[in-house]
Amino acid sequence: LRLVAVVRAVLEGEKAAVLKRDHHLPLSFHRRQEELKFNLGLQRLQHRIHEIQALRDEGPGRDGAVQSPMAPRELPNLILEAVKELEAVKQQVLKRIQIWKRQQQLAGNGAIFEENLAPLQKRCESLLEVYFQLQQQVMAVSTELGPELLPRLLERFNEVLSSLVKR
Repeated sequence: LRLVAVVRAVLEGEKAAVLKRDHHLPLSFHRRQEELKFNLGLQRLQHRIHEIQALRDEGPGRDGAVQSPMAPRELPNLILEAVKELEAVKQQVLKRIQIWKRQQQLAGNGAIFEENLAPLQKRCESLLEVYFQLQQQVMAVSTELGPELLPRLLERFNEVLSSLVKR
């Protein structure tokens, strides 16, 4: 029993030294921070979609109002920013999927593994919902985007969807 107590004390000392050196925060803190970053990215993306919708609704012929001269130039830039944000949020989801896969591998060696896929599934579903909303907005304004921008946007949309499905 004394040997066990000595080994335990040594291991606790090493654990304290490692935590002191690396200044690690609890894993739950990192997960919460990651979740907040994802939600913020998703909210920014939804805001962009609402901006695109509002800009589209300002179009010519609405209540006799004339379209603002900035609107045709703003719309492609706004859509490009939204697609960039979509790709950034996709990267966050793919990173979380990769972490889950790695944890699953480590579980084979006895590491603790949380098998609950509900949060990961919720992330993917939220991202796909926003993805389809953005794609609808792009298709609705496809005539205003021009023949060179629309194919590039559609290609980027396909890449986002295919990378999510493949992983």
